[in-house]
Amino acid sequence: MNACRIAVGSTRRPKLQAVQEATASFAAKLSPHAPLEIQGHEVESGVSHTPSSREELMQGARQRAEALHKMLRGSGEPADYCVGLEGGLDVAVENGVRRVFLESWAYVTDGVRGHFGCSGSIEIPELLAEEVLSRGTELSIAIDRYAGAVGIRDGHGAWGVLSDNLVTRQESFRLAVVAAFAPFYNERMYRPAAQAAGKQL
Repeated sequence: MNACRIAVGSTRRPKLQAVQEATASFAAKLSPHAPLEIQGHEVESGVSHTPSSREELMQGARQRAEALHKMLRGSGEPADYCVGLEGGLDVAVENGVRRVFLESWAYVTDGVRGHFGCSGSIEIPELLAEEVLSRGTELSIAIDRYAGAVGIRDGHGAWGVLSDNLVTRQESFRLAVVAAFAPFYNERMYRPAAQAAGKQL
C-alpha cells in the first residue's frame, strides 16, 4: 500500500511535529486506506524574515507550499499534499492604539486546490514590537534577547514565552494545519459551497 505523502516546506522540529500531530488527528478521514508519510524540505518563503501583516503571512505560507510542490514535481517524486507554514506579526489599530499580534499560518495544496488555516493570535509587548517593526530585528533574535534565552524558536517559541508555555509554537502551527486541511478531510462540508459558487458564475 502506497503512503499518502505530505511534504512540509521546513525542516524545523516544531513545524514538522505540528504537522505530524495535526495530520494524525484526521488521518482516518484524509487517507483511510494508506498511512501518512511526513517529509520536511527547506524552501524559501519569498517574504521578509518576519512578516508584518496578515497578507504577508498568507503570502509566505502559500509561496512555501507552491515552491515545494514545483520542486518535488520536477524531481519526479511529487507529494499528495504540500504544506507551507509561516509565523509572524499582524498589526491592527484599535481605539487609536497600535496592537501587534503574533500569528501562525498554514497553506495546504494538492496541486489543484489550496486552502489557508490560522492559529489564534497573541498580543506581543510594545517593547518587542518596536524591536521587530521599527528596528528591523528578526523576531527569533528579538525574542531570545527579550526572554534572555537562546534558540527559543526551536523550542516553545515566542508563543511559549508570551503565554508562559500554555500555548507553544508547535501548538499554534498544529491548529493552523488542522484548519488548512479541513476542506480536504471534511470535503463533504465544502463541496456544496464550491458547487453553488460554480453555478453562480
